[in-house]
Amino acid sequence: MDQYCVFGNPIEHSRSPFIHQQFAQQTQQKLNYEKKFVELKGFPQAVKTFIAQGGKGANVTVPFKEQALQLCDHLSESAKQAGAVNTLSFIKGEIYGDNTDGIGLVQDLLRYNISLAKSRILLLGAGGAAKGVLLPLLAENPANIVIANRTVSKAEQLCMQFTDKRLQSCGFDKIPQQPFNLIINATSASLSGTFPAISPQLICEYTVCYDMVYGKELTSFLQWARIQGAEKVIDGLGMLVGQAAISFNIWRNVTPDTETVIEALKADLAVA
Repeated sequence: MDQYCVFGNPIEHSRSPFIHQQFAQQTQQKLNYEKKFVELKGFPQAVKTFIAQGGKGANVTVPFKEQALQLCDHLSESAKQAGAVNTLSFIKGEIYGDNTDGIGLVQDLLRYNISLAKSRILLLGAGGAAKGVLLPLLAENPANIVIANRTVSKAEQLCMQFTDKRLQSCGFDKIPQQPFNLIINATSASLSGTFPAISPQLICEYTVCYDMVYGKELTSFLQWARIQGAEKVIDGLGMLVGQAAISFNIWRNVTPDTETVIEALKADLAVA
């Protein structure tokens, strides 16, 4: 049976195995998918070991998406431009890297009928998760995207990398003090029950807040955003399923239905 996995740290919270087993049942594919905890300095060896054990492909989550890029022999255009990889394929001794995060995010936002054209977007974080979604967001023609990060130089590097005049960088304490149409939390802070320290003035009655993290309950960031009066709060569950479906198609050459899996995942989380 073909073997797949997701590498991460932390990883215990991941529902990727559930999602891919749902996809496999739906499309009648025979495969096994597991989650693998990796020590912070152990990612290259973990991938090498998985390949030696016959692994066919893997997803990569925080904090290894930029390391994954360095391991690849071949990169898709989206992975090159994002500078991060979340999908690995192991074919004839070579590693192929792709990035499906951004498409998964945009598809989920559109699923909620959120208009991105001419919108003002605030992106919290400048790591691999943020890199992966910038190009698909820019392709939707927003008015501008402010990238805010605790370490300002990382946000500045992203702006220089993408060379788009709609991009602006700053620290969390220097975000322009006016409401945004969409605020996306691309940090992993919610995994530890925290969130970036940003001003409530950035949120108004038309602001949509999106957290790439998901859970049984609303994340700490979304709970805060709801208290501040955000129009809509959305977690990353739909993005997770969407990007997973694209990964599944890369590996198996078949496109699964995401709606049924999103509903199944919601039900699974409710009883977890």
